[in-house]
Amino acid sequence: QVQLVESGGGLVQAGGSLRLSCAASGGIFSINAMGWYRQAPGKQRELVAAVTRGGSTNYADSVKGRFTISRDNARATVYLQMNSLKPDDTAVYFCNAENFVTPGRDYWGKGTLVTVSS
Repeated sequence: QVQLVESGGGLVQAGGSLRLSCAASGGIFSINAMGWYRQAPGKQRELVAAVTRGGSTNYADSVKGRFTISRDNARATVYLQMNSLKPDDTAVYFCNAENFVTPGRDYWGKGTLVTVSS
């Protein structure tokens, strides 16, 4: 079983930056892609960014050009560098890891709160 632990959330002013980290432990051989989702009050959880084991990335249109995802495969760790933050970025950010052994049974972290003030 895989456990995911997020860190790096906090309170920043609009235009500021934060760097989120997610470390995986346990049966990391079962992990395929890793990524970040977020959920704001009253809204559905949405994909922010993802990266495959081979390094291919994809981003939500709302964060392109501002956020960068990266991955250390050896350590099963994924990062999200967030620049030019906006109040609309305020949400709980969740780390996600795709289950290669059992597709559709993803692993999830408990979340880290990012608050952007105006």
